[in-house]
Amino acid sequence: MNKPYIIGIAGGSGSGKTFFLKCFLEHFTAEEVCLVSQDDYYIPVAHNMTPEENKLYNFDLPSTIDNLHFQEDIGKLLNKETILKPEYTFNNPTAIPKILEIKPAPIMIVEGLFILHFKEISKLLDMKVFIDADEDIALQRRIKRDLIERGYSYDDVMYKWINHVVPAYKEFLLPYKDECDKVITNNTHVADDIIRVTEEISTELRKKLF
Repeated sequence: MNKPYIIGIAGGSGSGKTFFLKCFLEHFTAEEVCLVSQDDYYIPVAHNMTPEENKLYNFDLPSTIDNLHFQEDIGKLLNKETILKPEYTFNNPTAIPKILEIKPAPIMIVEGLFILHFKEISKLLDMKVFIDADEDIALQRRIKRDLIERGYSYDDVMYKWINHVVPAYKEFLLPYKDECDKVITNNTHVADDIIRVTEEISTELRKKLF
């Protein structure tokens, strides 16, 4: 193939994008698929902020993403160039980021909250996948993740959820749901459901691409 087949995977916080991606990638080798994550293109701000400013800073806006760099790296992969990118450390100024080496592959996955909102990226997508979950279930997943993995307090999590996460989801992602090729509802905690869906999509792609 001259052009990689580009799959866009979008979903709100707590929808289960990470688990879906993990299951999906297991169906392919490293030579067959590459992943570009919007999270690795946040504009660094941690070193300039106090803890209180960090709490109030809204990371759920398109303006927090270095969209130009995001597009440029996707373009490099389309041109068969390998990219090197520091991994995003979720606004932790003490963390030392790993350097990600992303090599071009026949299938490219682009994932993130705003990939459908960023028109230049959305136009490149051959398949659009929307991971959906009920709001109460997504919130419980967010609370579990942010308390355990990122060290936020419960009050901080709820402040961001009410003031940042939900408004951003409704403005910058939900309007694009109906234009997606596949909408996957992920309300259960049963891994088999997501594994089955990723098997169906990967089988479909193998017939089409390989």
